Amino acid sequence: MIQGRIIKGIAGFYYVHDGHDKVYECKAKGIFRNQGLKPLVGDRVSMEILSEEEGLGNIETILPRENSLIRPASANVDQALVIFAAKEPDPSLNLLDRFLVMMGIQGIPCLICFNKADLKDPENLAALYRRAGYEVCVVCAGTGEGIGQVRKLLEGKTTVMAGPSGVGKSSVMNRILPEAEAATGAVSEKLKRGRHTTRHTELFFVGRGTYLLDTPGFSSLDVTGIAPEELKLYYPEMERLEGRCRFQGCVHGKEPDCAVKEAVENGTISRERYENYLLLYEELKNRKRYR
Repeated sequence: MIQGRIIKGIAGFYYVHDGHDKVYECKAKGIFRNQGLKPLVGDRVSMEILSEEEGLGNIETILPRENSLIRPASANVDQALVIFAAKEPDPSLNLLDRFLVMMGIQGIPCLICFNKADLKDPENLAALYRRAGYEVCVVCAGTGEGIGQVRKLLEGKTTVMAGPSGVGKSSVMNRILPEAEAATGAVSEKLKRGRHTTRHTELFFVGRGTYLLDTPGFSSLDVTGIAPEELKLYYPEMERLEGRCRFQGCVHGKEPDCAVKEAVENGTISRERYENYLLLYEELKNRKRYR
């Protein structure tokens, strides 16, 4: 019996990395199905080796999880690296904010990476999110600019890497770990949208204690699992002002003497972030109303 981590699951087979240099193809015991427990990419497991030479084994035990994510389906994640392009495709800040909220709900800290800095300088965007309280990297996967900073932020952690299609996520992966040989896809010239280049969730071993979880691209995200009045807790710049509004329980909408609205007016909170917050608040409110 040895321990390892599931790095990929396809068609009922699970590929387990031993933490060094070997991957075993494994089946999971039927008892997991009876328990309603499905092995996830990122799971730490113990396995019985059936053939060392052929690299075959059986997963015997799924070790206790530190956490598990619904989307992407994965376990034992320390942080998220969300990648958006500075241009081609133009970044949707509404989509970025949704992802940040979704990760916040699941208790996963987020790093933001703006790629394709050679096409457009994203420093204004980077400053906007740094001001909100996030760690932000600016990179160009084509030249390797900024990749060193990203590598340092990944060391010793399991990081889920996600972003819309066409933003150069696989190209960033290839810069961080060339041997991953992630497929890169062109952006449609007509639609300026990317083709899905990553088809499944896969965990890559970067170095001792460091793993990178690559995921399929997304084009929309549904935020669920919170009440509308809880949304403000997942905007760090708003949470810092909690308790400074005139009314207790202020949701920073139509209430007078609101510290958040004052911060928007004086420029310390991004107006675009605030407007995205209001849109998402109304969406959650309407969803609750029509249930």
